[in-house]
Formats: sequence, structure tokens, C-alpha cells
Amino acid sequence: MKKSIIALSMISTLSLNALAAQHEHDHLSVDYQGKEATPATAAHNAEVAKTLNFNDKNAFTRFNQNRIAEFDQATADILRAEFSFISDKYPDSVNPSLYRQAQLNMVSNGLYKVTDGIYQIRGTDLSNMTLIRGKTGWIVYDVLLTKEAAQQSIKFAFEHLPEGNTLPIVAMIYSHSHADHFGGARGIQELYPDVKVYGSNNITTEVVAENVLAGNAMSRRASYQYGATLGKHDHGIVDAALAKGLSKGEITYVKPDYELNQKDKWETLTVDGLEMVFMDASGTEAASEMVTYIPSMKALWSGELTYDGMHNIYTLRGAKVRDALKWSKDINQMINSFGQDVEVLFASHSAPVWGNNEVNQYLKMQRDNYGLVHNQSLRLANQGVVLQDIGDAIMDTIPQQVKDQWYTNGYHGTYSHNAKAVYNMYLGYFDMNPANLNPLPTQQEATKFVEYMGGANNVVAKAKADFSQGEYRFVATALNKVVMADPSNQSARDLLADTYEQLGYQAEGAGWRNIYLTGTQELRIGIQPGTPKSASADVLSEMDMPTLFDFLAVKIDSIAADKLGDISLNVVTKADKTEVESTIFVELSHGNLNNIVVNKLQKADATLTIAKADVVSILLGQTTLTQLIEQGDASMTGDKQAFGKIASTLVQFNDKFEIVPLK
Repeated sequence: MKKSIIALSMISTLSLNALAAQHEHDHLSVDYQGKEATPATAAHNAEVAKTLNFNDKNAFTRFNQNRIAEFDQATADILRAEFSFISDKYPDSVNPSLYRQAQLNMVSNGLYKVTDGIYQIRGTDLSNMTLIRGKTGWIVYDVLLTKEAAQQSIKFAFEHLPEGNTLPIVAMIYSHSHADHFGGARGIQELYPDVKVYGSNNITTEVVAENVLAGNAMSRRASYQYGATLGKHDHGIVDAALAKGLSKGEITYVKPDYELNQKDKWETLTVDGLEMVFMDASGTEAASEMVTYIPSMKALWSGELTYDGMHNIYTLRGAKVRDALKWSKDINQMINSFGQDVEVLFASHSAPVWGNNEVNQYLKMQRDNYGLVHNQSLRLANQGVVLQDIGDAIMDTIPQQVKDQWYTNGYHGTYSHNAKAVYNMYLGYFDMNPANLNPLPTQQEATKFVEYMGGANNVVAKAKADFSQGEYRFVATALNKVVMADPSNQSARDLLADTYEQLGYQAEGAGWRNIYLTGTQELRIGIQPGTPKSASADVLSEMDMPTLFDFLAVKIDSIAADKLGDISLNVVTKADKTEVESTIFVELSHGNLNNIVVNKLQKADATLTIAKADVVSILLGQTTLTQLIEQGDASMTGDKQAFGKIASTLVQFNDKFEIVPLK
């Protein structure tokens, strides 16, 4: 039986990268361990250590505070067991500041009391799961990345909660549109089918849309940022900045019964008898996000606007730049709205902060850190500092009292790439230097550079001399040109791999470390299994037809499509066999695929009528359009080849495209 066009063109390629981080860990094809730190790297990290206040143990005290029960083996095995190599002393191969963060995140290990009526599970996933006591049961705030982690965490919590162990979960709240905060939803709903679900403003749209159009590129890049193929040891992954790492399993999504803050910045709801004040913070860390104040408990939930470190204004895997100024202002709004009364601050990551003075100090430092990144980046830009230089220049603008706080450090976001993000948000990628306006394509440019520098052998010889002196940043730049010009140059490849490795060992940011070390690994042994994969049935089912056809438009080979001429079709989706849910009009014109929602059928070459649920089944590979038509569950009139013609122009994305040059 001939497969349908939708089945052929979408099933194998349409994967929603809700976090672009869920991955299946396959074993490396070799036992890859990496090399030792060079004397220059050991000396660099030792100098960094001298600048750090290791005597400040306050965060360790907070992370340990109020633990009710330590994980049993089954719960610890979700994540923590993989990091048992973390010790009391930093190795030469890890920046000591990052290693201290790795030690801190190892503290999270069980069920904790936040305040009367609020408890957290910390250490089973990248995010925290919070349980809040309502009138008749429990409200769960954020439900982790995977169904498996959510269910095991709930099981452990209900075995050890000091109150309400027999009460049901009656409500589930998503703080924002990133998968480590909603991905375990189906696990909770399976345990408690009557649970009512709340989400931040416009969350479903943002969950579905955020990573679809650039999803393939983002997945490949995410394998670098999250070190998806790296081992967990002193020469590999040591921490994920926000927590130890990601749970393994299925990302799911239960559509909210109610999405909050749809009209105003503020909304007050009573959830299971508990008054909760919600503040819309969309456009800060996530496109859809909120914070929450519980007046009766004097407890403030900050979502992901705060954690023990500095967050990404630009996430290295690729996403829209975030608004650092709005981020700072929304934290300021929290201070001025709740700062007088709040007694505990708790969040999606890290441990709570207790005490009114301590909470306000913590919030003000976080507010001012994002404000500094925004304001000082623009001050520098307005003085002519260009994109390439601003990451180094901003370090001279950060007051020492800010640098001295552990919870402003660049473990997830860094001052360097965050400053570049602010520059890019306002001024774009171009620095106005005419030489950078229209450079040659990268491979051609690299070839000319190597020629100008006297040939590959000359560059490698100079690079070896600089490498021996620890001048790794420029060695990486120069050798990258050689390897791009000639990927088969083994001596250049080997030295470039060694260079990236040492840069990774020196990096404070977890993402920077993973990117350098993944580049090292691919130069040495090629692309390895473990690249992120996140085809989620639950999330996919929430994709509307216009978004789906927007994605297909990205896959069109425009030159091949242009040769076909114009093709048009109506796609009518039904909620059931009788009720029309939506109609979209699709046109292939001038090599571009367009779609628009319409109120009635348009004059078109073909019309497809199909139930929305059947569209999802096709996307998941559970059926085909041909089967649905034969069964009478779908119908198509007009030119029955219209879909096939469009399909003939769709390309298959390469999910293993080169990042570092391969042989």
C-alpha cells in the first residue's frame, strides 16, 4: 500500500524539541575518556581558585536545610548515581568554580520542607518538583522533564511526607513553557486522573512553537550544549548548572484546563482553597512564564527568574534572545510587590532562600546582575565596542561585590555570551566594519587564510608553539581555519582537539565546557550516538495545522518547487466526524509554501477533510492517509496528486550535520 504524503513527509522528521535536551544514551563506540589537563590548564584553574571564596558555605547550608528523607537507591538512580565521581577536591581538568557548582548540586538529594504546607523533591531531574498543601489535596508545581521521573518522585514523596500522605493530587501547575517543567505531566495524570491543570499565559502555543521550525538544527546544537554524547567523569560532564542533569524517559504534555494571566499582568485565583497571586513574567527566561505569591504562607515562587547562578540571555543551542531588561524589571516587580511580607523564596531550580532580609538581598542581587548585563552591554556598544569584543569587555564593568556572590556566576549563562546576546538583540550580528559585511563562505575563507599564512604546515608549527604556552584561544581560531580548509590534515585535527579540550577544562560555564569537549570528541572519533531526540506524542498532539504547515514550508526545496508551478489545497480538520474545527488554505507559489486559516473553502486544486485526531495518528506513524481514506475516516477531492507533488520537493534534514569538520 502506498504511504500517504503526510506520513512520508512528516513522521520521520517532525520532532518537537520542547527542551531540545531529551536524549537516549547509547554507549559510545569506544571507551572515550579524554586526555589530562596540561600544566597551563592546571595553572589557570589554580589561579581561578585563588579568586574564589570557598569559605562561603551558605549555599551548602541552604541546600541541606530541612531535608526530611534522603533518596532510596531506586530514586537516586534516576540521576544522582551517575555523578558519584564528584569529590571534595576539584581536579585539574575542571574549572574550580564550575566544580563547586557540581558539588553544590550533589547536595540536592531527597524530600525537603520549604515551609509549613510546602515541600520539594530535589535531585531527580534538572528541575524541582514542589508539593503545596491545599484544602482537599496537593497542588504540584512543575512536574519535571519525564513521566518516569515524575512518577518515581511522587512515589518517594508520598512515602515520606509528614502530612497528607493519603490525600490526592488535585491540581498541577506549569510555571513556564520549557519541558523540564511540564514533561512529567502524563505521569501525574495517570496516577490522579481528576487533576486540574493550570499553565502560564499562552503556554500551549509556546510549547508547540518554540523549537519546531529550527528543530533539527537545534537538536544537533543541543547535543553539544548538553554534552549528550559525553561521558560523566572528570574529563566529561560534571554538572548541568541548574542541577545535576536530565532524567531519561518520555516527555509528555497535558494541555492545561486553564491558562493564566491572559489579559493582565496580575491574576489571583483560589486553587483548592488556597489563594495564589500570579504575575505574568512572559518574555524573560521563557516566552510563557509566571511567578506566584501565596499570601497565607508568605511564600514566593520565582519560577526560573532566579537560581543559584546566572541564567542564559541567549541559550547556546539556539533560541530567540531573551530580554535582559524585562527580566531585571520583573524581578524588581517581585521585590516591590511582595518584598515587605515574603519569608521564603522557592523556585524551579536550586534551594529556597529563607528570611525576609535574605530573600530581598538575593532578589536584588539577581535583579541587578541581569540589569548590569543589559545596561553595561549597551553602554559598551554605544561607545563602539563591537560584538566580538564585548564578551571580554563586559568583565571590567561588573562590580566586585557582584562577582563575589556565588549565585551570580556564569554556570548556565555567562557574562560573555549574554553580553553578545544583548548586543545582537539591539544591533544584530553586524558590527558595521565593512570587512565583516560580506565575507567569503567559511570554507573558502579558511582556504584563503591558510594560503595567506604560508600554508598549513606553517600554521601548525606556530600553533604548537602557542599551545605549549597555553595560548589556546587563538590556537583554536587558527587551527580551525586549517581543518576547515583541509579536514584530512591529521596533525592539525589532533592539535585542534587538544586545544578545545583544554579550553573545556578551563570553562566556568557548563555549556561552554560541553561544547568544547564535544568538539574534541568529534574531531578524534567522529559523531557518536546520543544526539537529542524528543518526538513526544503528547506535545505533538497539540500542534495546530498552521504550525505544522509552517514547518513543512521550511523543508521545501524552493528551486524544485518553483518548477512545479502553483499548487493549492484546502485542509479541513474536524474535531469529530461532523464538527469542523478549522480550515486552512495552502498554496505552493514561487517555490514557497504558504498557509492561512480561512472561514470557508477556497478555490483550490484539492481538498482534504480529516479529523484532527487522525492527523496526529498519521504524524505518529500509527496510520496512513490512504488507510484513512479507504476506511472512510478521511476524504480528498480534486487533484489527488497535489499532496504528492508538494511531497516531492520536501528535503530530509541531516540530523548529524558537521559542526567541526569531519574527514
